[in-house]
Amino acid sequence: VMSSFGGNKVAVIKVVRAITGLGLKEAKEMVEGAPSTVKEAATKDEAEDIKKQLEEAGAQVELK
Repeated sequence: VMSSFGGNKVAVIKVVRAITGLGLKEAKEMVEGAPSTVKEAATKDEAEDIKKQLEEAGAQVELK
């Protein structure tokens, strides 16, 4: 779950698009609608990788 997108929204949108395969509009809505679930039923390793990518882009992420 992405709790906030931080100060670099554009970079976070790019990462969300790469992870989810969503279009620009859908990814932007997901990021601006934080807190939002980026991916459900991910394996532990996959979730850690997604968290790392989002945090590098500036987002705050919480694994559930």
